[in-house]
Amino acid sequence: MPDKALRVQTKAISLGALGKSAFLELLTGSSTAFLTQGEGLIGFGGELRLEASGPNRIDDLNQAWQDLVKATAIEDELAIPGSGLIAFGTIAFSDHSSATSVLVIPKVILGQRSGQLWITLVNTSLEEALTLISETKESEAEHLRFEAGQISTEQFKTNIANALTKIEEHSVEKVVLARDIVSNVSKDFDNSSALKYLATHFESCFTYSVDGLFGASPELLVKVSHSQVSARVLAGTAGRGTDPGVDEAIGQALTSSQKNLDEHKYAIDSLVSALAELAENIDADETPFSLALPNLWHLASDVHAVLKADSSSLQVVKALHPSAAVAGTPRDKALELIQEIEQLDRGRYAGPVGWIGADGDGAWAIALRGAH
Repeated sequence: MPDKALRVQTKAISLGALGKSAFLELLTGSSTAFLTQGEGLIGFGGELRLEASGPNRIDDLNQAWQDLVKATAIEDELAIPGSGLIAFGTIAFSDHSSATSVLVIPKVILGQRSGQLWITLVNTSLEEALTLISETKESEAEHLRFEAGQISTEQFKTNIANALTKIEEHSVEKVVLARDIVSNVSKDFDNSSALKYLATHFESCFTYSVDGLFGASPELLVKVSHSQVSARVLAGTAGRGTDPGVDEAIGQALTSSQKNLDEHKYAIDSLVSALAELAENIDADETPFSLALPNLWHLASDVHAVLKADSSSLQVVKALHPSAAVAGTPRDKALELIQEIEQLDRGRYAGPVGWIGADGDGAWAIALRGAH
């Protein structure tokens, strides 16, 4: 249980009252955020954080969240997804990671959905909240130079060769390997310019910034709203073409590539199998479609289901993570192989990142195409 009780108030507000002309102008390097299609949630300040680690980290966070909700006084004038008490979360990829998994409750949360704007105050007044927002400044953009981290280019090639051998030996059907790149940044590094670029140039992705982890993920792990479950599976990739005709041909070819179709099927099958424990009426696209991002084509499928019981989004996250898209197939053998080959703590990379509301609903992406 938290050391202090929370008092939460949500009310409608206008951009004019915030001194802004657009919602995304509110993004700064110190913001907490989860956004898509120019809307979502942006947090300021930090009121409370819940932490967990190890194999039971998601269960522990879910229980701590439920305990916190019970002890919180909530006044919510809107009662829509993202209003009232919410927490932003980022969860370590591996059971064995040294990275802490967290739920962060900001002092002030601004939300926008279908053009409706609201403000949530946590143990603070509207006057104090407006001051906090106005005092949050951003620094100049910083040009970064990246270099290999713990895994060099040559080592990564060796890792791939070792993984291919295991596939040929039928130890696994698919395994997803990662490597790290690093950059030295100033102590006052501000990611606001990166966040605004990602949120505006990759609108269909999920721009996230939680506890130092930020990026733009194309993959929705799961969204839960009033017992309705939705997910978007991405597996199978091709580069975009510079010529419109060539680009269209690449997108069409992706849907007939057997290698990419097989990879996509692994991801769909693993998600549907994991959902079966918690949901019914599971409906997945019969045929994947080509999804165009500014720099890549992906094979994509949408999945919908209905929860069997009153499960929170974190419980669904636990069932689905890690998906075949970031681990492999079969999942347990792929995870063992990743640990054996990579010799790298992924931290929160490729782990769930998103938000949860007081009713347990929420939206979680996979923390891809980002940095910490």
